[in-house]
Amino acid sequence: MTTIGLIGSGHIGSTVARLAVDAGYDVVLSNRRGPETLADLVEQLGPRARAATPADAAVAGDIVVVTIPLKAYRQVPAAPLRGKVVIDTNNYYPDRDDRIAELDDESTTTSELLQAHLPESRVVKAFNNIIASHLGILQRPAGDPERSVLAIAGDDDSAKQAVTEFIDAIGYDAYDVGPLSEGWRFQRDTAAYTRPYAVPGTDYPWPGQQLTAQALKEKLDAAVRYRDM
Repeated sequence: MTTIGLIGSGHIGSTVARLAVDAGYDVVLSNRRGPETLADLVEQLGPRARAATPADAAVAGDIVVVTIPLKAYRQVPAAPLRGKVVIDTNNYYPDRDDRIAELDDESTTTSELLQAHLPESRVVKAFNNIIASHLGILQRPAGDPERSVLAIAGDDDSAKQAVTEFIDAIGYDAYDVGPLSEGWRFQRDTAAYTRPYAVPGTDYPWPGQQLTAQALKEKLDAAVRYRDM
């Protein structure tokens, strides 16, 4: 796989794009405002990057990263994503996204909502529990003792393998949490959400110390449903 499509090019999207370019991938960026608004970012990323519409980014990507506000998930173009691996970075923020009944009663998860919208795609949840500024500086080569792990979840094993290989290429190990239904374990405000990558009590990244698979597992095991918080 050589091309990463991005539907959404904000903090997480642009960081993933930079890591992908540094790892030798081509990237096709998009947002809701139009390709021309991404000219500066494309120039920063260099010749491996170009801007397009969301539909064109969906067509171009071997893997496509959906990284937009959750409330806009129904605007993701389904037809060009048929059969493709789709990485979902979403979190649910009611103040931003308005109330979504299925998430409020915890009968589903954010990535399951996207999977239902994209029934012929293979959705993998990733990049949602780390902030962009940490994601962009904690990457390390394979085998580095300071390499960190990122959580993933998905219902398709081959899709998770493809995402694992991409995550490996951009400088992280992947930890398979299980099916999409288990994605709640690293959603907003859980023990595995953002804080494990920061110095305790701060929002600063923890240089020189990796988040190990065992440490992440402990946070995932400690997850509490919103209704029980």
